[in-house]
Amino acid sequence: MRVQLEGQTLRLRIDEAELAQLLAGGAAENRTRLPDGRTEIQQVRLGMLGWQCEGDHWHIQLPDDEVRALSVRLPSRDGLQFSLPLPDGDELQLLFDVDVRDSARKRLHKSSEGEAS
Repeated sequence: MRVQLEGQTLRLRIDEAELAQLLAGGAAENRTRLPDGRTEIQQVRLGMLGWQCEGDHWHIQLPDDEVRALSVRLPSRDGLQFSLPLPDGDELQLLFDVDVRDSARKRLHKSSEGEAS
């Protein structure tokens, strides 16, 4: 999983293998070991939209139905966008997408194999 954080925008990009894990009830995860010995973890699961942080571990839940709908229309450059409210009234924009190049390779290759049969 690729994690990009800039200002009030958090972008999460996964590949097809990680999407399969999510759709099967598992999680996609990014771990970064830092020089001070800590490990930052960002973990995504399907459920109801939500965010929880336990120390250096971010638990992000994305709406199951919307991620499944996205998976049906892949490969696509259009991902999903959500807003998570902050206590001060501001928002964190959450962008989620599946790597379009990985999807094209996996899905278009799979469909061309089916035509060759």
